[in-house]
Amino acid sequence: MAAVAGRTEGRSATRGRAARQLAGAALVLLALAAVDRLAAYAGAHWALSQLRTDADAAAILRVAVIRSEIEKQRTLPVVLAQDPDVRATLEHPDPARLAALDAKFAGLAAGTRTGAIYLLDVTGLTIAASNAGSSASFVGSNYAFRPYFRTAMADGSAEHFAFGTVSRQPGLYLTRRIDGPSGPLGVLVVKAEFEAIEDQWRQFEEPTFVTDDRAIVLISSVPDWRFRAIAPIAPERREELRASLQFGDATLDLLPIVSAPALAGLVEASLPGQRKPRLFVEASAAVPTTGWTLHVLAPADAAMSLATGAARVLAVLVAVFGLGLGALAFSRRTRRLEDAARQAAARRQLEERVAERTAELSRANIRLHGEMEERVRTQSALDGLKDDLVQASKLAVLGQIAASVAHEVNQPVAAIRTFAENSALFLDRGETEAARANLSTIAALTDRIGVITGELRAFARKAEGRLEAVPLRATIDGALLLVGHRLTQQAVDIEIAIPDDALCVTAERVRLEQVFVNLLQNALDALAGRTDGAIVLHAEADTDQVRVDVADNGPGLPPNVMEALFMPFTTTKAQGLGLGLVISHDIVAEFGGTLTVENRDGACFTLTLPRAP
Repeated sequence: MAAVAGRTEGRSATRGRAARQLAGAALVLLALAAVDRLAAYAGAHWALSQLRTDADAAAILRVAVIRSEIEKQRTLPVVLAQDPDVRATLEHPDPARLAALDAKFAGLAAGTRTGAIYLLDVTGLTIAASNAGSSASFVGSNYAFRPYFRTAMADGSAEHFAFGTVSRQPGLYLTRRIDGPSGPLGVLVVKAEFEAIEDQWRQFEEPTFVTDDRAIVLISSVPDWRFRAIAPIAPERREELRASLQFGDATLDLLPIVSAPALAGLVEASLPGQRKPRLFVEASAAVPTTGWTLHVLAPADAAMSLATGAARVLAVLVAVFGLGLGALAFSRRTRRLEDAARQAAARRQLEERVAERTAELSRANIRLHGEMEERVRTQSALDGLKDDLVQASKLAVLGQIAASVAHEVNQPVAAIRTFAENSALFLDRGETEAARANLSTIAALTDRIGVITGELRAFARKAEGRLEAVPLRATIDGALLLVGHRLTQQAVDIEIAIPDDALCVTAERVRLEQVFVNLLQNALDALAGRTDGAIVLHAEADTDQVRVDVADNGPGLPPNVMEALFMPFTTTKAQGLGLGLVISHDIVAEFGGTLTVENRDGACFTLTLPRAP
């Protein structure tokens, strides 16, 4: 009976010990979960605080930049309103004065990086403009319906942000009324455009935009956000704004920005090209003297994930360490001396494991930072070497075409000398009309030399790396000017077939010209010694892209060369390095296009380039 009772008591003690162990394990899991949640919350709030500080600083700096630009532009209408030429033109708008004022405005607009400067008479009709003579000229347009004209006529000056009905570019219109002895003579308008500031903002990771007092986006680093609203606009007010043409045909829809439900102080925004919204910290600052507000969205996903992850790992490590110590203490108290040695060993093992894990994490973190820095340095060096290689290739081509340019310049120089000598003889005889005609011819020849040397300087200039709309025909003409002497010297026929001289591609003028020069040089090399050499440049365009063929009637390319043509050091020339086509291929790829080759009657290189809108 005693044995049975002993076994029963033993089973009861075992069950009690198991129940206590389960209860202890449950408490440990709950404690770890609570520590994990608390660490995640603390890490997220710390990261949010840092991001908000950085975003506030960025907003203040960008407000200073945009305010500086506006204040600079505000001085122009004040100064020009006092200009005697402006006043004289309003009083007596004869063609000579208007032409001189157009040129003056164009020079000021270029020097001050102003979008446009133009002069309205009392009826709102544009009589002079900095863009006179261009396809987007304001001359002849009537802007009496614009608020900036009506307000300036009534109050003397006005500021109004609107979408340009002719230029199709938004901007801030700054106006100043010009008064005469008998009343108003007209209104001077300066249009400040912010495209350069928007381009600068796009270099940063943080989306940035400016809203007016109606919460409508005026300026934005995200083009799709321009003329959208951050707060709902009443339907009748929306129709009124659209009817005024202040924002063109914009729908004035809401921005895709909403408050994030996960954590206070965050917003969710959908950026173009991204499949799901991202988290941002929003900072805003008023733009003094304008009634505008600048907003900066600092990306929060990565920073918060990193901060919360680090905080959770650290908290779990500390919690595990603390719980381990508690377990050791509890075990010592319950098991006394018999478990002292085992518990001490377990504690040391646990401490070593925690220390080892912490050291591994530290080493991994240091190694990761080092690898990131090395990758940034390597990429920077690679980009620099690539730019230097492109420039070196361009300068090498310049050396090859120097004789061509010298020959092109030598002919007008010789002609200038002849006409100058004849002019002296005409002046000695009193034949001033003949001398004047010779001088006009000398001026035209000087302009010709200026075009040639200007093209050479532009070709030698290092590329700026900015893609823009480039006229295809003008670029080809520039390349032909540089290799023109070789075409004449080798008696090679050149045929150009472009459907529209105004056809533009998205590229960089200098580097695209370098590609055409390289292809024309290769074609001329292939036609060396032929008496019936011919080169054909043919272009076709569709909605999205432009295809340009550069073909010659030479011998074509051998199959073994064709397979590795766009690999470095592949060449068919005895003195060639095999880098020209490699560089040309990379340049076209950076434009978003392709460069391919095939043999037809000779070699035919095909460029596919994005068409500019």
